[in-house]
Amino acid sequence: MTDQNGAPLSAPAHDARRQVVYWRLLARLFDQEEQPALESASLAVVEDIGLPAALLDPQVSVDSLVQRHPGLAAEFDGLMLPQAPGPDGSGADGAGDGDDAGADGEDGRDRAAEVRRAALVSKVLLNVFATGGGAVTAGQLARWQADACWLERALGCRPGDLRGGRGAGTGAGGAAGPGVSPTGTGVGHGTPDLSRLVPAIGPDLAAIEADLVKRMQLREVLADPQLAARLTPSMSLIEQLLRDKNNLSGVALANAKALIRRFVDEVAEVLRTQVEKATVGAIDRSIPPKRVFRNLDLDRTIWKNLTNWSPEDEKLYVDRLYYRHTARRTTPQRLVVVVDQSGSMVDSMVNCTILASIFAGLPKVDVHLIAYDTQALDLTPWVHDPFETLLRTNLGGGTDGTVAMALAQPLIAEPRNTVVVWISDFYEWRSEPLFESMAAIHRSGARFIPVGSVTSAGRGSVNPWFRERFKDLGTPVLSGHIRKLVHELKSFLT
Repeated sequence: MTDQNGAPLSAPAHDARRQVVYWRLLARLFDQEEQPALESASLAVVEDIGLPAALLDPQVSVDSLVQRHPGLAAEFDGLMLPQAPGPDGSGADGAGDGDDAGADGEDGRDRAAEVRRAALVSKVLLNVFATGGGAVTAGQLARWQADACWLERALGCRPGDLRGGRGAGTGAGGAAGPGVSPTGTGVGHGTPDLSRLVPAIGPDLAAIEADLVKRMQLREVLADPQLAARLTPSMSLIEQLLRDKNNLSGVALANAKALIRRFVDEVAEVLRTQVEKATVGAIDRSIPPKRVFRNLDLDRTIWKNLTNWSPEDEKLYVDRLYYRHTARRTTPQRLVVVVDQSGSMVDSMVNCTILASIFAGLPKVDVHLIAYDTQALDLTPWVHDPFETLLRTNLGGGTDGTVAMALAQPLIAEPRNTVVVWISDFYEWRSEPLFESMAAIHRSGARFIPVGSVTSAGRGSVNPWFRERFKDLGTPVLSGHIRKLVHELKSFLT
C-alpha cells in the first residue's frame, strides 16, 4: 500500500486509516444517517486496499459479498481471533503484500493487515448490530441470521453457538468461551479481550434476534408457505411460536409445528453427542462371570499360567481359564426434571425438555418431567417426544414451585437412586416452604441439583435469597452452559 507519490505508507498513516474505518462504524451504529466525510474517506481506504465498495453497504449481506468475491470467505473465518505471529515475529497473517514492508512499526505489527481486518470486522459488526426500526420481513430476518452466523465464525465459533441455536454446545469449553485463546489476547492493537467478549455477546445477539422476530408479522409469514420456508429456526423464533401457538390454525399452525420440529431435531442431535457416552451401569463383580468363549480373558489367562511354560515342548500348558465379568448393575436410576415454564425460562425449558427425552432413551434411567408456573403439569407421558412435550407447555405467568413439589416428592421412592433437577430463576411466591421441601429432599439422600439456567450462552438472573441458601446447603446453583448439567447427570448415572 502506497501514497499518491508511490512511497510506502508510514505506520501512523495506516493507523489513521484504521481509525477512519472504526469511526465510520461507530457513526453508523448510533445514527443511521450517513456522515459524508467519513463515508468518502472510508470508501477511499477500502478501494485502496483492494476490497469491494459493497463492503461499506449495510444493505449487502455478507453472504452476497462472499458470493461475489469468494476469496473473502476464508478471511472472515476466525477474523476476530488473535492472529498467529508471522515468520518474522510480527502479527501478520499474510494479508499484506510485498509493498507494505515499511508499514510495520517498532513493535513488529503489520499495519496494512490490520487496516484490512478492520474493514472486514466493520462489515460484520455493522450488519449484525445496525438493525434499524420498523417492521421486519422474513427475508430480512433470514439475512440477519446469516450475518450473525458470519459474526460467530469470525469469533471462532460455529454458527448458532452464541445464540443458543443448533450449534449449542459445540464451542470450546471453559469460561473463556468458544474459540478463545487461553491468553485472552485480542486482535491487533487495542481490541477487547475475547475471553470476556465471547461469553457476553451471546445474550446480546439473542436479544437482537428476539427483537427482530417481534417486529415481524409472524402470523402472516407463517400463513404463506413460501415466506415460512425462508425462516431459520432459532431459540427466539421458537419462543414466539410457543407463545402464539394457540392463536394459529390451518397452514400457519402446520408451518409453526414444522419449524419447531426442525429446531428440536437439530438441537437434539447436538445434545445426543454429549450424552451418548453415558455409562450403562457399573460392573457387578458379585455375579460370577459366564464361562463362555466371548467372555474369555485371554491376556489374564496367559499371564496366570506362565509358570506352566515348558521349554522342552515350547508350549504353554493351561490348567485354569479366566473370564471377564460382564454383568452390570441394572437398578434403574430415577431422574426427576422440574422446569419453571415462565417466560424468562424458555431457553431452559426447550433445552431441558430435549435433554430429558435423550436420557429417557437410556436403558437404566427412569425419567419424569414436570413443568410449572402457578400450576404444575406432569409431562412424563410425552417425555420421549420433546416436540409433543413443548406443544403442551404454556409459557408465561407467575411461579409457585410448591405445586410442582407436590408432584415431585412422591416420585422419590428410593432416594439413593434418585436425582432431582430443578430448573428455575427461583423468584418464587412462597420461598421458605419451597426451600424447606428442597432441603428435605437433599437430607433424604437423593441428589438435588438446582439449576439457574441451561442455555448455550445466556445470562440468567437467580434469586439471591435462594442462591445463598443453596450454597449453605452444599448444593450450589448450577448455571451456564448445558454441558455442565450433562456432566452432572452423567456423573450420577456412572
